Amino acid sequence: MWASAIGTRLWLLVDKAVGIRPEAGAIIATPTVVAPRPNLGPVRQTYAGTETFPPVARAYTEVSQVVRETGLLRRAEWFYALVGLAILLAFGGVITGFVLLGQTWYQLLMAGALGILFTQVAFLAHEAAHRQILASGPANDRLGRFLAAGIVGISLSWWNNKHNRHHANPNRVGKDPDIEVDTIRFLDEDAAKVGRLGALITRKQGWLFFPLLTLEGLNLHGHALRHLVSREGVKDRWIELGLIAARFALYLTPIFVFLPVGMAFAFLGVQLAVFGVYMGASFAPNHKGMPVIAKDAKLDFFSKQVRTSRNIRGGWWATALMGGLNYQVEHHLFPSMARPHLSQAREIVIEQCRTRGVPYTETSLWESYAIVIAYLNRVGLAARDPFDCPMVTRFRSA
Repeated sequence: MWASAIGTRLWLLVDKAVGIRPEAGAIIATPTVVAPRPNLGPVRQTYAGTETFPPVARAYTEVSQVVRETGLLRRAEWFYALVGLAILLAFGGVITGFVLLGQTWYQLLMAGALGILFTQVAFLAHEAAHRQILASGPANDRLGRFLAAGIVGISLSWWNNKHNRHHANPNRVGKDPDIEVDTIRFLDEDAAKVGRLGALITRKQGWLFFPLLTLEGLNLHGHALRHLVSREGVKDRWIELGLIAARFALYLTPIFVFLPVGMAFAFLGVQLAVFGVYMGASFAPNHKGMPVIAKDAKLDFFSKQVRTSRNIRGGWWATALMGGLNYQVEHHLFPSMARPHLSQAREIVIEQCRTRGVPYTETSLWESYAIVIAYLNRVGLAARDPFDCPMVTRFRSA
């Protein structure tokens, strides 16, 4: 139906086109960011605005009409039932393995498997929060709360608050919480403000990004608890606290009862590390290294969502691995669309992008990681030592 979307792939080096390779697919911009040498000084980051991305009238209205007429907004209960059954069987296999292995270091394999399974459950919680799984909103909320708090151990209310703001303004300065200051700095103006100790991390933050993700599991649990015990109004605070408490009790008790203390802590460490890396590696490729939007820019919904999002090639295996996050463009345009329909929506969106002249970005998973690392390293240049001598730096570069 959408065969007319077959075109060429535009390959970019930073912002400069270096060639065109004919290939089945749409016009797909693939940015490859190359970090400048440290001795060039900090990067003066510029933000995209209304002049950079002029609004495209009626683009979203047209594409959403085609999506509705094609039936891609219908629910896919059987798909999610099968995914849930597969995850449940996998949990049963891990529990069986835990019992049979006993007090051996092979238990760390079970810990790694649990880290993967908790991430897969987090994907389902994310989809329930977007009303993708069940027919009614309250039913999705109940399911998402149980999966997030009761199985994964994080707060759905915290996640919704943060994630909804991200969806409304992806990569927009001052409005997207995903680019706010954390251990990692995503904007050079934030990187320039770090102290001398923090600069040790920020200067090499691209290379440190994946090692730091081993701590992301702890970070997610910490954010959840801080949110739930804060003084601000929290929806279903006590339900989520009760679910999280029950989850940790049921999870930690057998680990520390049946394993030696040292092995139990190692088990927990491996599970949290795998969970953190898997979660971070699934969400990071989607927007990092894409255009950053100025705070006061006025962009239409279609341009804002498409230009700041990056898809990951790979088809069904990438969808299974990333829980549908590989179709990030389509997910941002149609947040309530069920996972199995995203690939079909991709063809429709690509055709609209070709018609409207809006770049559609898609890379391989490994290319996306390279882009993220290079982008973070480039931003980290703003954290150079303020006591560096400009003349010495100049002669070093000669």
